[in-house]
Amino acid sequence: MMLKPSAHTMRTMAMPLGMLVGALFCREMEWLENATQGWLTPLFIGSMLFVTFCKVDARNIRLQMMHLWLILFQAAGCFVVYYALRPVSEVVAQGAMICVLAPIAMGAVVIGGMLGAKVETMVAYSLLCNLAVAIFAPIILSLYGNGTCSVGEILGRVAPMLILPFVLAQLCRHLTPKVGGWVAAHGQISFYIWLMSLIVIIGRTTCFIIDHSEADRRIELLLAVVALVICATQFIVGRIVGRHYGDAAAGGQSLGQKNTVMAVWMAQSFLNPLSSVAPTAYIVWQNLVNSYQLYRFGNSANEKERPK
Repeated sequence: MMLKPSAHTMRTMAMPLGMLVGALFCREMEWLENATQGWLTPLFIGSMLFVTFCKVDARNIRLQMMHLWLILFQAAGCFVVYYALRPVSEVVAQGAMICVLAPIAMGAVVIGGMLGAKVETMVAYSLLCNLAVAIFAPIILSLYGNGTCSVGEILGRVAPMLILPFVLAQLCRHLTPKVGGWVAAHGQISFYIWLMSLIVIIGRTTCFIIDHSEADRRIELLLAVVALVICATQFIVGRIVGRHYGDAAAGGQSLGQKNTVMAVWMAQSFLNPLSSVAPTAYIVWQNLVNSYQLYRFGNSANEKERPK
């Protein structure tokens, strides 16, 4: 079913407006996160994925060569950007590296589905990517950080939000098919849940920037610019690889849309904390890209609906 123009316009504007609301009410968002002891964002993400996974038949999930190329790009890209930027600044190099290293965002499956991607393809990559990052992130962080990261720490942060919703959704599909069918038929709910999580994340991000006003502004600006370049590059490369395998949207979202909450945590915990400005800026860039993509996709859908 194609989006009506009003729905298309609303979704296109929702992400920029959500980011604006999060920035303006950053202290309120920070208070909500603290009041829920940090469970608000995971709850949003888990609920969003549950709705999306209710549309997925686990029997149709298959690993593809596209997934391997995307993983290899991430693994090699970490080292390339780090050593390319290290002569400029160690902090900037670390920030760039973490923007490439970060696994696919939980919300990428939702946005990818809205852009026409095969959801099963993205679910397969989500599982593979998070497992791969959990294995090689501790190695990379031990080489360029303080060396205290472990596989268990990474998996402990991603597995509950990824595996649990998937298992619950599959149980719902098979044990209560009517409920699962209703949830799948109202999959647009996941977008609005994701939008609420975006508002909270942007609020926390804004508070972080305000509370670290003593940082070197030149380095912060450079980190933001580097994040923009890496963001655009990963979306473009992902779409090129995806197009080769017949699913440009899946490739672009898989490589370009990052779990920035995880990236910020890794930067602040295992690298120079200032390097977390890069994944913080990446949050803004990737959602502006998503807004543009939804706008283009919606316009294309509306053009196809118009009578010849």
